[in-house]
Amino acid sequence: MLECGMDRIGEIAAFGTAICWTLSAIFFERATRRISVLAVNLFKLLFAMAFLTLSAWIVRGLPFPTDASGRAWLFLSLSGLIGFVITDIFLFTAYKTIGSRMSTLFLALSPPVTALLGFLFLGEAMGPRALLGMLLVVAGIIIAVLARGKLQIAGRKVQVPVPSHPGDQHPASRPVLMSKEDKRGYLFAFLSTIGQSIGMILTKHGLQDYHPIAGSNIRIMAGIVGFLVVGFFWDRGKSYRSALKDRAGLKFTFFGAIAGPFLGVTLSLFAMQKTMAGVVSTLIGLTPILIIPPSILLFKQKVKAAEIGGALLAVAGTAVFFL
Repeated sequence: MLECGMDRIGEIAAFGTAICWTLSAIFFERATRRISVLAVNLFKLLFAMAFLTLSAWIVRGLPFPTDASGRAWLFLSLSGLIGFVITDIFLFTAYKTIGSRMSTLFLALSPPVTALLGFLFLGEAMGPRALLGMLLVVAGIIIAVLARGKLQIAGRKVQVPVPSHPGDQHPASRPVLMSKEDKRGYLFAFLSTIGQSIGMILTKHGLQDYHPIAGSNIRIMAGIVGFLVVGFFWDRGKSYRSALKDRAGLKFTFFGAIAGPFLGVTLSLFAMQKTMAGVVSTLIGLTPILIIPPSILLFKQKVKAAEIGGALLAVAGTAVFFL
């Protein structure tokens, strides 16, 4: 009975993680519409580091990971550079172009991509169920992307010229391609999925039996250093200084940091300790579904039934993949 209760608590924590990731995606999308992607990421990590350091002090009695091994510092730092700097630049740019709803849908690819990388580089087996789950996730994303493209085309005003010759194809019958901005958004969302998967593998190598909160702090420290270097070479830190003048942008970043890198990470780690990893991953993977109502209510987005169906199919693929 007690074990069942612990499983239930873990499941609630995993569902809470999905809610946190949903909120963080919404806050970060709003932040990127006011301040630069680099600034949102740097201040997000600074806020998260403050909360994680305080948590480590309370839980471990040691605010900073001074007891970490050289191996932990190496792999977790690499994970932070790839997982936060490279991946989040792609992800937050996708937030800015195609929105948080479509971007989080692409993150459903992360478990299959991680398994594929584990198969290619670590020799980890992939069974028929994993392959089926991967196909379902891919199919769901394709359906949602195509449905979103049709919605944009339907709402676009197109001036149709008269064909110059009777045999010419009428322009209205020609396919309308998605914009360059959308293409870049989808590409960056996909690249962020690959980066997240590589970061997870590096985290697994570096964390081992080390405390997860302290390990997260190492990743965040590396990410902060990475963004400071990128910001210096990008515009000598001008975007960071400009962001300090935008209180609303920093406010959205602050709340996103609390919801995602702090509460989301903490709840996910707690859930992993209390119940099965497959259940945790499946419940956390509900984010593409949970983000649909806020997208409609807050961002006034028009969401077609096919888009919702694609998101459901992608989440079902994640469930098949793990369970």
